[in-house]
Amino acid sequence: MADEDDLAVSSLASAALAADMFGDALPQAEKYASLLVGPGVERGVVGPAEADKIWDRHLLNCGALARLIPTKCALVDLGSGAGLPGIVLAILLPGVKVTLLEPLARRVEFLEECVPALGLANVQVVRGRAEDLAGRLLADVVTSRAVAPLDKLAGLSVGLARPGGRVLAMKGSSAEAELAKARPVLARLGVTDARVVQAGSAGGGAAATVVTFTVPEHRSSGASSGGRSTGRLDTRPAGRPGGRGASAAGSRKARPNSRRGGG
Repeated sequence: MADEDDLAVSSLASAALAADMFGDALPQAEKYASLLVGPGVERGVVGPAEADKIWDRHLLNCGALARLIPTKCALVDLGSGAGLPGIVLAILLPGVKVTLLEPLARRVEFLEECVPALGLANVQVVRGRAEDLAGRLLADVVTSRAVAPLDKLAGLSVGLARPGGRVLAMKGSSAEAELAKARPVLARLGVTDARVVQAGSAGGGAAATVVTFTVPEHRSSGASSGGRSTGRLDTRPAGRPGGRGASAAGSRKARPNSRRGGG
């Protein structure tokens, strides 16, 4: 685990990038970093080997995605896991309504604790599977990171996006190969503009590889959002009284829809 004195920034280069990216919100990001390498590692939400890379590999990488997202919109972070990229985006974009969608209970519990600890009034946590919430939880932007191969992820993401919405799937070096394999699935979904882009920070020091595409306007989602979406469920989810992370599937346990919930 990283030394407590190193939680703020892991190197001088990272310090400059973090200060440039987060600005006045840097203390908030530093607090999130401490939650990730502390309770996150202890509960198995974050791998122990990731603690020393929390800034370079995770926070700065996720923060680069913010440049592809409108400053005011509704966003669903599919398979949010430890909150990467959803919590980072909520910190950077306070005008964005962020829904952290995660099926696993221990990850949901961690997210529910992070949200009030970081003072994120623009975030809600929902426990559930993308398959079960398709057409009910609709957003302008759907993000994901390390959730599933693109040929599976595409359909899950489209089900959570309003017609004309954007999908931003964070990928690594396999992005082009995954996109090529997913082309038949994307064609069946009516997607014609899928491509790989490099999202960079303002200073160019932090970057993320992203597969992005637009959800067709004519698709049938199985539920109407009645215009611009709010990113909120259209029915009141069941859950603990007063809890932030409600289960959209009621009292039954939701089965995970991914191999890894991010982070």
